Amino acid sequence: MSDDFLIRNQKAKETAKHVQQYYQTAQRKPLWREYAEVIVLALVAAAILRIFVVSAYRVSSSSMEDTLMTGDYIFVNKLAYKYREPKTGDIIVFEYPLNRQKDYIKRVVALGGQTVEVIDKILYVDGELAEIYPDSKNIDPNTLAAQLSLRDNFGPVQVAIGQVFVMGDNRDDSRDSRFWGTVPLDHLKGKAIFVYWSWEPDGEKTEWAFPYIHTALYKVGAAIVGFPSRTRWDRIAHAL
Repeated sequence: MSDDFLIRNQKAKETAKHVQQYYQTAQRKPLWREYAEVIVLALVAAAILRIFVVSAYRVSSSSMEDTLMTGDYIFVNKLAYKYREPKTGDIIVFEYPLNRQKDYIKRVVALGGQTVEVIDKILYVDGELAEIYPDSKNIDPNTLAAQLSLRDNFGPVQVAIGQVFVMGDNRDDSRDSRFWGTVPLDHLKGKAIFVYWSWEPDGEKTEWAFPYIHTALYKVGAAIVGFPSRTRWDRIAHAL
């Protein structure tokens, strides 16, 4: 019995020794290959997220100020409306009904079946005062008659089923459903979820001129120099 135990013990030691030698002598991947594999996996994961889950957009107009500023970079949840319809208050990205090649961003203020009316700049839904969102605003003290513009006096109009009525939070500087109609649900591309970066525009339009490398170098240099002062640090990771 003791001899069998000694034999088994010796074999276990020899097996452990062989395993240790194998791992010590096994060929490890070069460091550059390990990094390359990690980078490739990260790129593949980012591509999958970009295609199926989220999209990144840059805000290029003032129609949603002060909720969204010109120069805000936002993430949009592409799955938000795959299994449910939008709710009032959602900030959505959608295909512009008059030109589906363009993407617009506005706030949903009424759903299909509801009645929208604007009286002297005040929004009413189904005859009741609509919710006033914290950063929405009117910047023009003048009130325009309905005969002159649909901006300040509009409706009443009932929203068709399967569509939404949208407006910009910057009510006096927004071309929205008051002017070009409602948005079909199949035009929706997603729900804005947060600002991941924000860059203060400098107000100057750089003209591209030959040789274009000079213009490119100028733009890169201006971005590097202006990075600390033109970045809106307080808006980064701002939830919507």
